[in-house]
Amino acid sequence: MQRQRRMWRRIIALAICTVILAAFGTNFTFAQDVTTPTMDDIAAVKTSIDTTWVFLTGFLVFFMQTGFALLETGLIRQTGAVNALLENFIDAGLTALVWWAVGFGIAFGADNGSGLFGTSYFFISAAQMSELYPGLTINLLTMFFFQFAFAATASTITTGAMAERTDFIGDLIYSALIAIFIYPVIAHWVWGSGWLFQQGFHDFAGSTVVHTVGGVLALVGAWMLGPRKGKVWGKIPPAHNLGFATLGTMILWFGWYGFNPGSTLGMGNPGLVGLVTLNTTLGAGAGAMVCMFFMYARTGKWDLAGALNGSLAGLVAITAPCAFVEPWAAILIGGVGGVLVVVAADLVEKAKIDDPVTAFAVHGANGIWGTIAIGIFAMPGFLFAGPYAAGGELAGQGGLIYGNAGLLVTQLIGSASTIIYCAVTGLLMFGLLKVINRLRVNSKADEIGIDVYEHGVSAWPDVLPVPSEDPLVKGAPSKAPAVGD
Repeated sequence: MQRQRRMWRRIIALAICTVILAAFGTNFTFAQDVTTPTMDDIAAVKTSIDTTWVFLTGFLVFFMQTGFALLETGLIRQTGAVNALLENFIDAGLTALVWWAVGFGIAFGADNGSGLFGTSYFFISAAQMSELYPGLTINLLTMFFFQFAFAATASTITTGAMAERTDFIGDLIYSALIAIFIYPVIAHWVWGSGWLFQQGFHDFAGSTVVHTVGGVLALVGAWMLGPRKGKVWGKIPPAHNLGFATLGTMILWFGWYGFNPGSTLGMGNPGLVGLVTLNTTLGAGAGAMVCMFFMYARTGKWDLAGALNGSLAGLVAITAPCAFVEPWAAILIGGVGGVLVVVAADLVEKAKIDDPVTAFAVHGANGIWGTIAIGIFAMPGFLFAGPYAAGGELAGQGGLIYGNAGLLVTQLIGSASTIIYCAVTGLLMFGLLKVINRLRVNSKADEIGIDVYEHGVSAWPDVLPVPSEDPLVKGAPSKAPAVGD
């Protein structure tokens, strides 16, 4: 009986398979009635594909906020962990609002002819949901989100260098100002058809626009803040949680595959996306390996923090040239970054500037190096790559090793202009905060830790408990004086 049932099941299954094969193998007569796709249909499909690509990579860039939060929290002392987490988190929320209202318009709005800033796209509305961004196949709202994720990164870089001692209200103010009038101006100069773009300056994914901006502001802010209490020069306080720092770095590396490949702003050139991805990977790997061995030569120890910073240095350095250089050059650029991050950190320490997470060494110094590297290693013909590729006489020419010094000069001018603008505006911004007493947290926070003073909590209350009614804690209830006092 069971044998017969199995036989009938096989017969039925064979019949079903035969029907399916017959159906798919039949040339249906009505297939001849299918209309040929029009150019509008093809354009719509391309827009859908490019939009999906930009959103996915934008999500990766936004996820980098998590990486920055974990990295910074892991590298600083445990008494500032909650403060670092909240600052990194709220920077994204604050930037979203001011970028929508003002920042995006200054960065990517129509130029008023000066080449300095944009004058449209303020307070983007739902009525613009179908509007394509000029020159691209993605709509305006997609472009807004992708660029918001970039903008949020600049103030986050600054936050790391100013960790453990910045007034929280001051953090909110400078984060808003960076997203309103500092970062957007540089973004317009380079990516919004501004004056540097017109000169033939190149920065594919942000070594200048994001990392040099964030790094220079970080250096200025850390210098004006002054060192943390108990800082011993020449001796960097040990990271309190290298597990957090490692996880944060790996998230950042992962997010960089949105940062760099996503800056193609479409999948119309898969070969370019592949090159950018390859160069990004090689730059990070070279930076990590070179820095690890460089630190071993100095200390005789295999340094985890050094390897982490080396990978980030390589990523920052390759961000600008990732679409313009060959893979061997990407390895060289990332490797130099792995050494530069250590040398720059030493110089900052010798200048008596307390940068807890070596933000300037990673982002500032290597952002400058990556920008200059284009002028040295760019391949002839590759400067046409990407949506931000500048035109002019330099378009299509190679870098210094291919006999063209003009591109290097242009890159140097662009980098120097960015440094000067950010240094001046940073001095004004942080100087104003200092005048209104909103730059450095109250000195009481140095005694009990900024987490307890500003937030009244500890990241590890079982290890580092919070005093219940400590009068040093901001907002703590004061005890009534005894009779006769």
